[in-house]
Amino acid sequence: MGAFLAFFPTQLDWVIDHWGDPGSPSEGLAHWPTDLTADVRPVACHSHNDYWRKVPLYDAIYAGCISAEADVWLSDEELYVGHSTYALTPNRTLKSLYINPLLDILVKQNPITRFHPKLDTPPNGVFDTDPSQTLILLIDFKTDGDALVPYVQSQLEPLRRNGYLTHFNGTDVTQGPVTVVASGNAPFGLLTSNTTYRDVFFDAPLDRMADAAVTTSASAIVETGPDIKFDPDPELTEPTAFSHNKNRGQGHPSSVPLSHYSYSHENSYYASASFTSSIGHVWRSHFSPKQLAKIRAQISGAHERGLKVRYWDLPGWPRGLRNYIWHVLIREGVDVLNVDDLVGATRRDWRKGKGWWW
Repeated sequence: MGAFLAFFPTQLDWVIDHWGDPGSPSEGLAHWPTDLTADVRPVACHSHNDYWRKVPLYDAIYAGCISAEADVWLSDEELYVGHSTYALTPNRTLKSLYINPLLDILVKQNPITRFHPKLDTPPNGVFDTDPSQTLILLIDFKTDGDALVPYVQSQLEPLRRNGYLTHFNGTDVTQGPVTVVASGNAPFGLLTSNTTYRDVFFDAPLDRMADAAVTTSASAIVETGPDIKFDPDPELTEPTAFSHNKNRGQGHPSSVPLSHYSYSHENSYYASASFTSSIGHVWRSHFSPKQLAKIRAQISGAHERGLKVRYWDLPGWPRGLRNYIWHVLIREGVDVLNVDDLVGATRRDWRKGKGWWW
């Protein structure tokens, strides 16, 4: 009799297997308005080159990443997403891969029902487990920054109109469900020209955050205090349709005249740098005292300005070295890990030391 019963499900098994099915007693009970991310816990990770993933944006959110990245190219008045020009396709655009999905997710996370007739202020973010957590959309400007800005601003309008964007109102920064950060060829001067409102923040140069003074014009304007030192930047030549070779990186204005630049939480969000270029290789699987001192100085300088620290170009192999670097960076105060391995980065608490080097 026991063997016979083992082949047949119990009533509890049947209810679980058919929960929410049409015609079952539980029909209509399988979902609630904001359950899209109900089981997702946000983790301080940046989904590097997110558009490479099988399902851009959704894979990052499902893993818990609070930040995603899109490389954007302007051509024929459209913003295409891809790592290089040969990878671009007509249907993979900033709007189709990021703007529209974000709008769809945020509408679901902010339902209007008879039980909840008004929107929350501020609106809920993408993570149901932490609605106050903003999602950072890093847009890497691959073509001429001055030309890109108006198109980016225009495509952000639906998010802006619904109150979903983090913005500066001339006095304070109000956090929204989405924080847009511009990198690459993004023109600092143009993005910060509006002193009373802006909702696209800059990706500041982390490798210069430790400097105590700033030199900002070709002739040299010097300001003492906790700011950034600039080397004079040569003018850009006339941009081509895809002037990707002119990508200046963080902190380098593209086509505006150099004047006084000061990075703060009012105009910038991230302070980023190439790990290999700014810190160097980690020999013998251990940071040198000089490297640790440089990391601490850069992090301290960025945090004094109210900026979030991010290193890109991190070693991904061997895995033990990668994990060691992640542990140390989090321990030292890096705010977001720049990662390609979403599962490896989001399934472990990198604040806890797990090796002989601690």
